[in-house]
Amino acid sequence: MTQPAAETAAVRLKTDITALAAGIGERNVWTPEKLRAADAYITGRLTTLGFECRRQEYAAEGVTVANLEAEIAGGAKRAEIIVVGAHYDSRCGMRGPRGTARIPGLPGTPGANDNASGIAGVLEIGRMLAGERPARTVRLVAFVNEEHPFFQTPLMGSWVYARRCRERGEQVAAMISLETLGCYADAPGTQRYPFPFGLFLPSAGNYVALLSNLRSRRMARTVLAGFRRHTAFPALAVSVPAVIPRIGWSDDWAFWQEGYAALAVTDTAWLRYRHYHMPEDTPDKLDCARMATVVNAVGETVRDLALGDRVRILS
Repeated sequence: MTQPAAETAAVRLKTDITALAAGIGERNVWTPEKLRAADAYITGRLTTLGFECRRQEYAAEGVTVANLEAEIAGGAKRAEIIVVGAHYDSRCGMRGPRGTARIPGLPGTPGANDNASGIAGVLEIGRMLAGERPARTVRLVAFVNEEHPFFQTPLMGSWVYARRCRERGEQVAAMISLETLGCYADAPGTQRYPFPFGLFLPSAGNYVALLSNLRSRRMARTVLAGFRRHTAFPALAVSVPAVIPRIGWSDDWAFWQEGYAALAVTDTAWLRYRHYHMPEDTPDKLDCARMATVVNAVGETVRDLALGDRVRILS
């Protein structure tokens, strides 16, 4: 991607992040009007890009919520589906950044990095792929209810979606979850890890991580190789047993439950970003220039995977 193109992509990403995090703000079932506003914004953006936006509605806490899906139909290998998704809800008020129970009256987060950044990435990849005629089918999905108290429960939007894929017998060849993409730092000591990963991984938070369970490791290597073909931006893939606590970072976890290969593309969230799950998670904290490089490389990798004849997906 040329420098002018990267700068333009960074502007688009910042525009979407600002609309969701600053223009709308905290968005979840306890702020239903704002959750609906986020739904409408994403639907409008996908429609503007030329997609038909399909809804998967269900009830949570007495509120009708929806996963939002745009599809690029495949050709010769249309039965093989690549899902690129991110969650559009933000965390409600809880005690501390690692809390799991809602505290009524406590403010939540506007969720610029977590996860307006991921949604902006999905929209940008949609712009890149709009009008394509790939061999494999590509689905762009905005998931609801990723945050606690719905995380890893049957009401988690991505799990609702993945269960339906399994019930329909759909062949999801790869799922890529975009989760907290906007924080990068070059100074040593800016990246933390759970033991023992800090003994052998970089100490500077200037890279993007591809995180998966062991079952998805071959697909993760395929995605990493594609990413590196399109950029020199630092990236690493880590595949570990799903039994390790907190390895299920986001919506990738939901697809693991249904037996699909999935990974998260992430800046590593709380291990790097000090505003994680806080009211201070606002658009001004993010590095949209570096994020644009990451999103472009992911989008080009998805294009390669979708072409079918060029790349075999090892899932």
